[in-house]
Amino acid sequence: MRPIRSALHDVVMTNTLSLDDIEAIKTKQQATWSSGDYAVIGTTLQIVGESLCEAVDVQAGTQVLDVAAGNGNASLAAARRGGVVTATDYVEPLLERAAKRAQAEGLDIKTQFADAEALPFADGSFDTVLSTFGVMFTPNPDQSGAELLRVCRSGGRIGLTNWTPEGFIGQLFKIVGAHVPPPAGIRSPLQWGTEDRLNELFAADAKVDVARRHFVFRYTSAVDFFETFITYYGPTHKAFGALDDTGKASFRDQIVALADSHNRNGEGSLAVPSEYLEVVVTKN
Repeated sequence: MRPIRSALHDVVMTNTLSLDDIEAIKTKQQATWSSGDYAVIGTTLQIVGESLCEAVDVQAGTQVLDVAAGNGNASLAAARRGGVVTATDYVEPLLERAAKRAQAEGLDIKTQFADAEALPFADGSFDTVLSTFGVMFTPNPDQSGAELLRVCRSGGRIGLTNWTPEGFIGQLFKIVGAHVPPPAGIRSPLQWGTEDRLNELFAADAKVDVARRHFVFRYTSAVDFFETFITYYGPTHKAFGALDDTGKASFRDQIVALADSHNRNGEGSLAVPSEYLEVVVTKN
């Protein structure tokens, strides 16, 4: 199984999950991220991959791994800088989209089905390991963090982008969780958007540098944002479909109100900055 980006909620990890529990959660999550069409949303985030590749200083000719790559934003950005790129994910149609995007630009990337919690690569295989809003959603973050470190060479860099709990998307995830409870026992993926958690995952084996950034979601209106996300973004698509009419109305009203409240354009079209952490981990 490839990693399923876990349900988007603030929950506390318990020690009660067995390997069978985790695999069952992965199966459900994979179905979630295979629903809708994440590429429609993912493509709008391309600038994040470009910024991350600059932050980790991708060098031409070096080996680059993109984990939970989706439709390939960070992969394409690294390939544009001359990296030798392998893109991995657990949703094969997204990898197919990444390959088509690369082909259209005349870029060469390799795609491979892989589980972020059990990467099929030897220790120290890559100079740079990337993940944009991907690995943060794995159900076993300690394992996926250890895997990122394992496949990165000594002196190499791991570059991550993670939504923060207090940012716009962090607040959106909380609305999702309030309407459709997450699986019991899973840590919130939003913890990856905190410096304390990143230090827990990486600081014993690496130097961790963090910068706060903002991605601006741009839509014609808050309603346009909501309709796009329930149509194409797996977690909101699945959550909306699981609700009754009353729940659907509440879900819609809360997300539209959230987007309106964060709209920096006032009465104009929607422009909503959403905070994320740009993380550079340099392995010892």
